[in-house]
Amino acid sequence: MAEPTKTEQLAERVERLLLRYNEMMRTNELLTQQVEVLTVERDSLKSRLSAARARVDALLDRLPQAEANALVLPPQQTENKG
Repeated sequence: MAEPTKTEQLAERVERLLLRYNEMMRTNELLTQQVEVLTVERDSLKSRLSAARARVDALLDRLPQAEANALVLPPQQTENKG
């Protein structure tokens, strides 16, 4: 069996490179789609978090001031040294 010529070897390498290129392009497309899905999910979660914070702030505003301070600032504890 004769050894492949330099041209045949080069053609084989080019074909392998084209296959790898096509695989990489497909992988890149899939990754791009995943990034888009995750970006939409992240934006949705950020929006929900913002809405939840606004609801908590509104609830805190409705509390009487003494109760609000009790929730925000823990009571002072004294130590017995002696």
